[in-house]
Amino acid sequence: MHNFWGHLTTINRHKYLVTKLCFRCHLFKQGILHDLSKYSFIEFWSGVKYYEGFRSPINKEKEIVGYSLGWLHHKGRNKHHWEYWLDNGDVPNGVKPLEMPVNYVVEMVCDRIAASMNYQKDQYTDASALEYFMNGYDRVMMHPKTKALTQYLLEYLNDHGLDQTIYYIRKEILKNLS
Repeated sequence: MHNFWGHLTTINRHKYLVTKLCFRCHLFKQGILHDLSKYSFIEFWSGVKYYEGFRSPINKEKEIVGYSLGWLHHKGRNKHHWEYWLDNGDVPNGVKPLEMPVNYVVEMVCDRIAASMNYQKDQYTDASALEYFMNGYDRVMMHPKTKALTQYLLEYLNDHGLDQTIYYIRKEILKNLS
């Protein structure tokens, strides 16, 4: 029962934080719909089984099983994950990263900020999401423009703080979206 309540509390808090950040960016529909698939049977029970409380259960499942069925389900249904935007292509490794629409890049940034807040708690700083991103920088297969915008926004957060970053996103990044 500890894992059940711990995981439920973690995903509820994460969803609340992302929704709040998306709303501040004026991405209301994305905020409401964010990560609803985490409540599906395959994702939820995978999360309960591998719950630790200090990191995503996906990482634990991958260590034990070698892959995560919950993650495979999740990334295929949520456009704010760069992995959703990978397609077969006529490129050397057969996988082609597609450019993410800007509104999903912003949701992804909100997701990374919220995950850092959720797992780091009192140790969270405006550098946390950037540090996480840079730690995996060489392992991601993002479209170059998507990767550059993500890094830019996380560096902006690091340099200017959350409130100024939200304002910048609304006024400059999302200004042409209706």
